[in-house]
Amino acid sequence: MSANSATPTRRASRTPKVPFWAQIVAGLVAGVLLGWLARSQDISWLRSTLEQIGGIFVQLLKLAVAPLVFFAILVSITNLRKVNNAARLAGRTLLWFMVTSLIAVAIGLTIGLLTNPGAGTGLTPQDGEKPEKAGSWIDFLTGIVPTDVITPFTELNVLQIVFMAAVAGAAALKLGDRAQPILTFSESVLQLLQKALWWVIRLAPIGTVGLIGYAIADYGWDLIGKYATFTADVYIGCALVMFGVYPLLLATAARVNPLQFFKGAWPAIQLAFVSRSSVGTMPVTQKVTERLGVPKEYTSFAVPFGATTKMDGCAAVYPALAAIFIAQIFDVPLGVQDYVLIAFVSVVGSAATAGLTGATVMLTLTLSTLGLPLEGVGLLMAIDPVLDMMRTATNVAGQAVVPVIVAARERILDRDAYDSASASPVDEDGMPGPGQREAVPATV
Repeated sequence: MSANSATPTRRASRTPKVPFWAQIVAGLVAGVLLGWLARSQDISWLRSTLEQIGGIFVQLLKLAVAPLVFFAILVSITNLRKVNNAARLAGRTLLWFMVTSLIAVAIGLTIGLLTNPGAGTGLTPQDGEKPEKAGSWIDFLTGIVPTDVITPFTELNVLQIVFMAAVAGAAALKLGDRAQPILTFSESVLQLLQKALWWVIRLAPIGTVGLIGYAIADYGWDLIGKYATFTADVYIGCALVMFGVYPLLLATAARVNPLQFFKGAWPAIQLAFVSRSSVGTMPVTQKVTERLGVPKEYTSFAVPFGATTKMDGCAAVYPALAAIFIAQIFDVPLGVQDYVLIAFVSVVGSAATAGLTGATVMLTLTLSTLGLPLEGVGLLMAIDPVLDMMRTATNVAGQAVVPVIVAARERILDRDAYDSASASPVDEDGMPGPGQREAVPATV
C-alpha cells in the first residue's frame, strides 16, 4: 500500500515543466518578434492587440496595489513587535537604504559626466513637452497627508496610503492586545491579496509578450537610436549597481557569497524587469528574501518598506543621468552644488516613485529642484518603458540586498538557508515552483 501511494508522486515528478524563467525569456523573444512584425509590416491590429495585452497585465497588477500596500505596511509595522531590537533593525534598514542610494546616484553622475548623453542626439528643446503633472517639494511634503481616507485609494496615491498604513500600524502597536482582531483581519486580507496577485504573476510571460511587443512596435529601434548613449548609460549604471555594488557589499559588509544571493533572488529580479512594478513584485521579493535566510518577521517589514521607498534605479541612477541629459539638451550648465542637490533629492525623495511603473514624479521633482525646464520630461517619456525595465530590476535587487546585509550584520541571518538557496522560482505557498525538483517520499 505504501509503495502504491508513492507511485503517483514519482510520475508527477517526471512530468516535464517549463521553468518560469524560460517562460519569461520565451515571452521576451515572442514580444520582440511580434513587435518587429507589427512595425515593419504596419499591422495595426497586431500593434493594438499587443498594447491591450500589456495594458491588461499592468492594470491587473495596479488593481491590487492600493490595498496591498496598505495592509502590507500595516502588518509589517505590527510584526516588528515580534522582533528583538525592532527599532534598531528599522534604523539600520533605513541607513543602508540611504548608503546604497548615495552610491547609486554617484555612479549615475559619474557615468553622465563621462559620456555626455545629451550631446549629438539631434534633439532640441522644441522636442520636449511639459508634463501634465509635476512634482515639487511643497507638493511632496503637503501631499503626504491625505484630505480623506478614500481619495488615496481611488487615485492610487501610494505615498498617502503608506502614511495612513504607518499611522494605523503605530496605533495598533499602542493598543496592544485590544487591536488583535484588527491585526488578524489585516493579515487574512493581506494573504488573500497576495494569493490573487500570485495568479496575476503567473500571467507574466503573456504580459511580457504584450509589453515588449508594443514597445518595439510603437517606438522602434530608430527612436532608441536617438537615445542610444542615454539608454546605454542607464543600463550600464544600473548594471554596475546591481552586479558591482551589491555583490561588493554582500561580500564585505555581510560576508556572504554574492552568487548565492543572485541564485536565490533571481525570480524576483526577472519579474521586476518584465512587470516594471516594485509593488507588483513585492510578494515574490518577500518570498525569495525569506528563502535567503532572512527571518520572516523582519522580511515582512523590510521588503514592503523597501518596495515603496528603496529605488536605486528609478530614484538614484536614472534622475542623475536624466538631469545631465536634459541640462545638455537645453544648454543649462550644472555646477557642484547641483550635483549635491541631485544626491539629496535621490535619498530623500525616493518615496515619490511609489513603487509603480515609471519615475515621472521623481524626475519632475529633481528637475524642479535644479530649476531645469520640465519640458525635458517629454523628451524622456518616449523611451521610458525601455529604461524602466532595468531600473525596476535594480530597485527590486536592492530591496532584497539590504535585508540580507542588515540580517547578517545583526547575526539573525540563517546562513545555512542562504548557502542552500536555489535559483528555482517559488510559488505562492513557498513550495518548489515550476522546474524545481521535488523529493520523492520514501515508502512507509
